[in-house]
Amino acid sequence: MKERLVTPSYLLIIAANFLQYFGFWLLIPVLPFYLQEVFGADKTSIGAILSCYTVAALCMRPFSGYLLDTFSRKPLYLLAYFLFTTMFGGYMLAGTLTLFIMFRIIHGFSFGMVTVSGNTIVIDIMPASRRGEGLGYYGLANNTAMSIGPMAGLFLHEAAVGYTWIFSCSLGACILGFLCAYLVKTPYKPPVKREPISLDRFILLKGIPAGISLLLMSIPYGMTTNYVAMYAKQIGITASTGFFFTLMAIGMAVSRLFSGKLVDKGMITQVIKTGSCLVCACFFSLSACGWIIGWSLPATTVFFFAIALLLGVGFGIMFPAYNTLFVNLAPNSQRGTATSTYLTSWDVGIGIGMVVGGYIAEISTFKFAYLVGAILTIVSIGYIYGKVVPHFLKHRLR
Repeated sequence: MKERLVTPSYLLIIAANFLQYFGFWLLIPVLPFYLQEVFGADKTSIGAILSCYTVAALCMRPFSGYLLDTFSRKPLYLLAYFLFTTMFGGYMLAGTLTLFIMFRIIHGFSFGMVTVSGNTIVIDIMPASRRGEGLGYYGLANNTAMSIGPMAGLFLHEAAVGYTWIFSCSLGACILGFLCAYLVKTPYKPPVKREPISLDRFILLKGIPAGISLLLMSIPYGMTTNYVAMYAKQIGITASTGFFFTLMAIGMAVSRLFSGKLVDKGMITQVIKTGSCLVCACFFSLSACGWIIGWSLPATTVFFFAIALLLGVGFGIMFPAYNTLFVNLAPNSQRGTATSTYLTSWDVGIGIGMVVGGYIAEISTFKFAYLVGAILTIVSIGYIYGKVVPHFLKHRLR
């Protein structure tokens, strides 16, 4: 008999995840304009400032995995969620760039904890036999937020709505999300004997090869989420770039409906390979938009948004597979560590993408930045075939 996946707690944590990411994604495409218009920051400075968030998150992730494997998970989840929420209010009080950076760093620390704890708790409350499917639906909440948040943020910005109101929308969403998180019921986790401090308590060593391949894939993703609106404006695309995020999220949502089930059937490595190749083709195509727009603006615009849809499909296929791969390399007592290693790899790449993308755009153009990112995906695919897959097949525990 198939075990039940949908429970009240599962639905609540999905709602909490959606609202958290909606608040997050609402600001993602707006912050570069905010820093440029309010503080007069250049592209290189914007990349460095925005990456503070990611650097702080990735610094927190290994410690959060250790804490979640050692202590009760829900109190840590609620504490991190509360701190994450309050930082949106902090942005409204930041009258100087220094204060903004400080709040950005604190926000990153809390994000690093809340994402690992939420991801670990959802694994705890779902049946193991439906983990890939369950993680797929859980991630679908992120994708739905990604489809609505950036479009809403850009719409508010283009409608000349004040930044204080935009930050308030993010704050309100996360307050509702915190209430949903508070109502989640988690299974009892007996006290565990703390192991001596060692590297493998903070990083899943068996997951490092997969982490490297995921990191390389996330570098151009970081460029895209933060700079695609500026890239479109730079090359002359006049259509609302909010739809780019919407189509990307639709692609992720559609692919998650079947990719999780394929993962549960044991096709983890096949799914990762397929998604990686599709993502690689999409980033080369995104870079090509900077050249072909001189031939036809309407055709390039259609091509630009088609890329967004296919890019979403590629990443939507990979996410549940990568997440399950990391979990399957770890014993149950290290679920938090496995999850934090998976998310740390992702965040490191996004942080590099923010900095490198801004720097390349400053000295050249965004189309060259995306070309560099596309080349990195080729390196990742080669590493997946040569190292990641053989390593996983040899060391997996389930």
